[in-house]
Amino acid sequence: MKHIYTSVDIGSDTIKIVVCELFKNKLSLLAASSIKSDGIKKGLITNVDKALESLKKAINEVEQMLGVKITKAIASVPSYMANFTMIKGKIDLSLGHGETIQGNEVVQVLQNASKNKMMSNEEMITIIPIDFMVDENIVRDPKGMTGLKLSARAVMVTTPRKNVYSVASLLNNLGIEVVDIALGGIGDIYAFKRKKMDEQIGAIVNIGHEITNISLYNKGVIVKNSIIQYGGKNIENDISYIYKVSDEDSIKLKENFALAHKNSASVNDFYEVNTLYGEKIKVNQFEISEVVMSRVEEILELSKREILSLSRRDVDYVIITGGTSNLSDFQQISREVFGNISSVGNMKIVGVRNNKYSSALGNIVYFINKLKLQGKNYTMMDKEDVEDLSSPKRNIGVTNESMLSKVFGYFFE
Repeated sequence: MKHIYTSVDIGSDTIKIVVCELFKNKLSLLAASSIKSDGIKKGLITNVDKALESLKKAINEVEQMLGVKITKAIASVPSYMANFTMIKGKIDLSLGHGETIQGNEVVQVLQNASKNKMMSNEEMITIIPIDFMVDENIVRDPKGMTGLKLSARAVMVTTPRKNVYSVASLLNNLGIEVVDIALGGIGDIYAFKRKKMDEQIGAIVNIGHEITNISLYNKGVIVKNSIIQYGGKNIENDISYIYKVSDEDSIKLKENFALAHKNSASVNDFYEVNTLYGEKIKVNQFEISEVVMSRVEEILELSKREILSLSRRDVDYVIITGGTSNLSDFQQISREVFGNISSVGNMKIVGVRNNKYSSALGNIVYFINKLKLQGKNYTMMDKEDVEDLSSPKRNIGVTNESMLSKVFGYFFE
C-alpha cells in the first residue's frame, strides 16, 4: 500500500504545497507548488478573501499535476505567541500474558501528561515526546516492551486559537480536511534532522519574506521560538531604494544576480535594468552584493542575538533555511556570523531542493514519525485515488466530519 501525504505552508510571500509518497520506507515527491500569496501579512491572514483565492490557485496547480483532488492535508500555522511546556505523565500497565506495549499505551500516557495543562484560549498543536520510561528503563519508543508502569516526558506545543482556526477555515472552505497541524519550526528540524542532533542543543533560522523565525531545539525537540521582523523583503526594499527600480526588478536582481557575500562577486559583471523613471542603468554585481550582504548580515546578527537570549548554553549547530538562504554564497556569510557551527539547509528530496519548502516537507516527515510511534497506518488518499494519480483530474466528493480533526497531533484516539 502506498501512503500519500499533503502539506500546506501559507506564507506572506508564497503558499507552498508539497505532496509526497511513502513507499517501502522511502519518501518521494509527487508534486510541489509555490504560488504568490495575497492577503497575508507577516505570516498572519489579514484578508480572508484574497488569501482564499491564493490558496485555491495553489491547490488547483497541485491537483492538475496529480490528476486527483486533494481532500486532506497537514497545515502549518503561525508561530506567533506559541508556548512550549514540559509535561510528564505516568500510567499503570495492565498487560496480559505475552502482551507488550502498543500504540494505545503510548497515546494513553501522553494523554495523561497533557491533562489539565492547557489554557482556555489556546489550541494544542502537538505533543512531542522526549523519552519514555518502562519501569526503570529509559527508551525513545516503548512499543514491544513489557512492564508494570509507563511514564513519559514530552513538550506540549500550544498557540492562540485564532492562529489555528484562521488557517483551518481557509482549507475547510475549499473542502480540505485538516488532519494535523504543525509549526514551521517543527517542520524545519525534521527536514534537516541528523541522528547526532538527538544529543545536541541547536537552532534553526528560517528567513522568510517578511519575518525570520528562530527555533531552539534540545535533543531534537523544539523548546523555544522567537520571531524578528526582518526578512527577504527588506533586502528587496534596499535594492529598490538604492537603484530606484520596481519591486519586480528588485526581486530579479536579488535572486538572479546578487550574491549573499561580496567576496565572490565580480566587479566586471553587470545587469541592465530600467529605473522607475525610465532610465536604463547597469548594476554592478560587486556593488549590489555589498547591499545584499549588509542586510543579510544584519538579519543573521539579530538572529544570533535571539539565540543567545533563548538559550543559556552554547548551541552545537545553527541551520539557516527559508527562501533567502538559497542566495549564492550564503554559507560564507553565515559562517562569518555564527562560525563553523552554522550551515545552510540542504533539502535532499529531488524536486524540493529550494529551502522555502523546508517547513512543508518537514511537517510530512514529522507526521510520519508520529504515525510510527502510535503504531498507526494512514494515508491521505484512498486506494482509488492512488491508482489514478496519473489519470485526468476527476471530481471527488468531499466528506468532512469536522473542520479540525487533529487526531495525530493530539495523540488522542
